[in-house]
Amino acid sequence: MAALRRGSNVELTREIPGLPGIVLDVRWEAGPEPALADSLVMAAILCDGARRARSAEDFVFFNQLTEPSRSVVLTGDDVEQVEVVFGEVPDEVSRIVAVLYANEGNGLRRGLGRLRTLTVRGLDPRDDRELVRSENLALALDGETALALGEVYRHRGGWKFKVLGEGYRAGITALAEDYGVLR
Repeated sequence: MAALRRGSNVELTREIPGLPGIVLDVRWEAGPEPALADSLVMAAILCDGARRARSAEDFVFFNQLTEPSRSVVLTGDDVEQVEVVFGEVPDEVSRIVAVLYANEGNGLRRGLGRLRTLTVRGLDPRDDRELVRSENLALALDGETALALGEVYRHRGGWKFKVLGEGYRAGITALAEDYGVLR
């Protein structure tokens, strides 16, 4: 399978009829930067048609592993996966954005540009088979400390996946403001 470039998308439910959802899985290689790898956090934001979270409950991260409908859940041994159950996503949610950020709570400011590799994959939740994979997003990063990796969104009665790769130098705070998590 060819890796999808930034801005590319694929129709999930049209290509795979009966697909019940998707697991968004993030993989990275930090090389000689174990402090960077240890500070990375995956999260998801449920958005309405205006690409805005309806409330803080729509931000799924390590302190809030799911949202009220339980259609989006942070999973995985190291919480590097987000599982989306298409049939359970509330009607007013039009997209789920997967994000990665460096947790700066430890006082260290490390840019994602220090990563050697960074990809987001879409897996079939029934058997963990890879359905889609992004290009290496790390190659275009520099001082960004937060990144909108990709999104799963409604399209003509089905669901699509799009690689975003949108970086934020001002970190998770700027990303959360853009998506309306912080008001």
